[in-house]
Amino acid sequence: MFDNVATGLTLAEWEQRVLEYWDQQQVFEKSVQQRRGCTPYVFYDGPPFATGLPHYGHLLAGTIKDVIPRYQTMLGKYVERTFGWDCHGLPIESLAQDVLGLAGAPAIKECGVAVFNEQCRSMVLRYVDEWKATVRRMGRWVDFDNGYKTMDAKFMESIWWVFKQLWEQGRIYKAYRIMPYSWKLNTPLSNFEANSNYQDVQDPAVTIRMKLLETTPAFPCLEGLTAYIIVWTTTPWTLPANLAACVGPEIDYCLVKDGDSTDVYLLAQSRLSAYYKDESEYTVLGTLKGRDLQGCRYEPIFPYFAQERPNAFRILTDDYVTASDGTGVVHQAPAYGEDDYRVCRAAGIELVDPLDEDGKFTSAVPDWSGEFCKDADKGIIRQLKQLGKLVQQSTIVHSYPFCERTDTPLIYRAIDAWYVRVEDLHERLLRSNSQIRWMPEYVGEKRFANWLAEAKDWNISRNRFWGSCLPLWINVEDPADIICVGSIAELEALSGVKVEDLHKHYIDQIEIHRGGKTYRRTPEVLDCWFESGSMPYAQHHYPFENKGKVEETFPAEFIAEGLDQTRGWFYTLVVLSTILFDKPAFRNVVVNGLVLAEDGRKMSKRLKNYPDPMAVINQYGADALRLCMLSSPVVRAEDLRFSETAVREVMRTVLLPVWNSYSFLATYARVDNWRPAAGALRYPRNPANVLDSWILSRLTATVADFRAALDAYDLQKGATRFTGFIEDLTNWYIRRSRRRFWKSSNDRDKEEAYQTLYYVLVSFCQLAAPFIPFITETIYRDLRTEDMPESVHLCDYPALVQELLDVSLNEQMSRTMQAVSLGRYLRSQTAMKVRQPLSAAVLVSANAAVRRDLQSMVVVIAEELNVKEVQIKANEEELVTLSAKPNLKRLGPKYGQKLKDLAAAIAVLPSESILHVLGGGSVQVEVAGLATLSLTSEDILIQRSERDGLTVANEGEITVALDTRLTPSLIMEGWARAVVSKLQNLRKELGFAVTDRIVIQYDAPAAVSEAIAAQSAYICAETLAVSITPGRGESMQEVEMNGVKASFSLCQSK
Repeated sequence: MFDNVATGLTLAEWEQRVLEYWDQQQVFEKSVQQRRGCTPYVFYDGPPFATGLPHYGHLLAGTIKDVIPRYQTMLGKYVERTFGWDCHGLPIESLAQDVLGLAGAPAIKECGVAVFNEQCRSMVLRYVDEWKATVRRMGRWVDFDNGYKTMDAKFMESIWWVFKQLWEQGRIYKAYRIMPYSWKLNTPLSNFEANSNYQDVQDPAVTIRMKLLETTPAFPCLEGLTAYIIVWTTTPWTLPANLAACVGPEIDYCLVKDGDSTDVYLLAQSRLSAYYKDESEYTVLGTLKGRDLQGCRYEPIFPYFAQERPNAFRILTDDYVTASDGTGVVHQAPAYGEDDYRVCRAAGIELVDPLDEDGKFTSAVPDWSGEFCKDADKGIIRQLKQLGKLVQQSTIVHSYPFCERTDTPLIYRAIDAWYVRVEDLHERLLRSNSQIRWMPEYVGEKRFANWLAEAKDWNISRNRFWGSCLPLWINVEDPADIICVGSIAELEALSGVKVEDLHKHYIDQIEIHRGGKTYRRTPEVLDCWFESGSMPYAQHHYPFENKGKVEETFPAEFIAEGLDQTRGWFYTLVVLSTILFDKPAFRNVVVNGLVLAEDGRKMSKRLKNYPDPMAVINQYGADALRLCMLSSPVVRAEDLRFSETAVREVMRTVLLPVWNSYSFLATYARVDNWRPAAGALRYPRNPANVLDSWILSRLTATVADFRAALDAYDLQKGATRFTGFIEDLTNWYIRRSRRRFWKSSNDRDKEEAYQTLYYVLVSFCQLAAPFIPFITETIYRDLRTEDMPESVHLCDYPALVQELLDVSLNEQMSRTMQAVSLGRYLRSQTAMKVRQPLSAAVLVSANAAVRRDLQSMVVVIAEELNVKEVQIKANEEELVTLSAKPNLKRLGPKYGQKLKDLAAAIAVLPSESILHVLGGGSVQVEVAGLATLSLTSEDILIQRSERDGLTVANEGEITVALDTRLTPSLIMEGWARAVVSKLQNLRKELGFAVTDRIVIQYDAPAAVSEAIAAQSAYICAETLAVSITPGRGESMQEVEMNGVKASFSLCQSK
């Protein structure tokens, strides 16, 4: 006991020892097993990919996921922490393609799906060892040995079960819909995937004209003129697939003759000013409603599909069209726009899609055959100009979706894909959401609720290879005849084939023969989000195994991930659990924001704009990094600009003071051979010293704050309580109690000081263990008695000891510290060091309760501010001259021109009136032209002008004034305190033990020598010196005090 303090190890080095201890003693396993049979607390851990090294975002989420299970375990809950690995999907496929040198889907098929998928399988856990090492080093406790992998057959079989439940409810269907499409990966994505990576890009914007071939009776006479409809688009590459134009039925359109030409343009009347600077540039020939244009035919922009679609190339109407931009006429390419597809389909116009799976034009568009669609923009614009169809050209900057995996622009196109019907579930989804507690609340109430209210049917199929397969076998002669398989046993029974693996290259060759019909599997694989959304069931192989366990503990109590998961994992969990069980999959969720580089940009390996996580951990310790993140708004869904300086500051302001507090206790306990009593942890009952009562009460209030914060999943609130408590413990309780430990007599006061500090430190270790598990373990293990649990993480969480809580004492000490803080602020403002004694401090408050609290602590305040006298007063009249002026922000809008007169009336208010306002009252003011006004402290700003010789500061209900005038005797005392400070530093530098008695000799200027002679008894008592005399002893040490140099020799007394 009390042995660790002398080792000289850094905090990071201590953490390594703690890790070894946890491993050797299997502390994590013990912490879980000792709660077996207790109330279960279920936590779902979203599976990460192990295809890359963990970054700060992973460390943040992992820390959040560690704190809550640790806390709940210490509350007596049984908390399993199963780690999972996301094994399927594009991240792994991309790596496999690079290794095999395969450019796209055709190359993969040529290579062989079996070869490709086995390459994927071999690379899935590429960085699993690095992940395990990093997770361990961060102090996170998880069960890797019994974790799940989404590529395991049991996991995949449960996925099939979930899918079949949806199928039997009629929620799975296949249809053409406009979807975001990754041409680089040859697969559609879901809408929520497309929304995760928007970038600002420059795109061409063109206005073109399309020649009208026929009009309606609503048109004016156009004899001798040629009429055109004018359309605007930012996707010129879609113009070769144009099949219609659409107008708003109630929008006013006008026909204008363009200058002196015979060309007549049709566009929305409200958009004329966007195309003509002056009315003299056109002549209005007539106006008509959009509905009057229905059915008008026009000449195709390009000839590619004129013969194939004879019912196309006409004007349609729909309410989605607006006149807010462009021309009010929208070109329709039904293969590439959601509204285009809907409108044209309703008009009986079948789409054309002249792009291949790589997003390149096919031979159907011979002018740009083989060219990537967006690259063809320039050529298309050039040809439009040559054909005389280009009216206007410009460039716009807008936000556009990019593929998150390949960082290439997505295109929207009609895809024949499988969907989960979600759009009829909005009310049920919102009802599920209402049962979830979100931290922070606004994410669930606003962002997530809004997303659910507008949720679209979910595209769950991907034209890829490495993933869970859609378990649908389709009749080769009748696509409407489909068998949905829900288990391995069912597939074996239907096919007569032994099923060993559920991946594509195993089951695509399995056919089902039933009733003389042949069924083959549809080739797509499932969206990976379907897998992760099924994780609550699939990780336990439900319902094939663990049926009771899953159903009894569903939904989970807690999950945590980043803000982007509102459209990812959080969403798919809620969608699937609502469909399956009509409830959410989780009850509580903590949402974190992004960890950005210090410059506010995304962390980038290329830019090297962030420090290596392991280097930070090894220098400052995982506790410092954990607490730095947990105490920031990033655990409340806000972004964090990460800086190494912030981690260093946490170590300096929190962790080192914690260690120093322990070091203080251990050092003096070793000197006095003090040991805590055997048995359970005890606190002194009815201690005589008010400091002991206060720190015990302060600890109890902190316990209440911590428990309330963690029960509400407010980790930032919990973490930020550290600083305040540690500040009070080190800079108030320990500093003011030092002499109680120093003194040689072992009386009741000293014993209670030991008992109190010991109890507080052990309790603090238990309290803080979920947040900073390393330093708390290190200190606890050195403080524990044999009767205590071997690890702080095997302890129960501190309970609220009501008899220790004294709210009035906490308030009294808080007010005292506030007054001291104001006094010290005044000293810093006047460059008056605390070591320099002053004659008096005056404390003022109009609140009688505040005055009583301050009066009871005048001795403490005098010591802290180093003043000879403390006076408590009820008003400030003796300290300052009070004056008032209007609060312009409040009174300005109300009284406008009368404000000048009102300001004059406020300026002459007597001190009595201002004091009345300070006390919470109001004052009546007369202003010509206004009724009598009643003003309060919200209406006027009070100014204080200090009287001569005083310096004054105010905060809330307390005003403090210091008399900064110095007398010769005060100056002499100041020198003596400066000498003590330097001698204490020299004691440490020269390696004296805290109990060593010393002999001092000095050589100093007259002013310093005079002060030393006058204050020798005080100096000796403070420095444990048996004598201090003038002279030059051995090894004189030169120091500087207030710009004056002096030399001292310190020798151990014989």
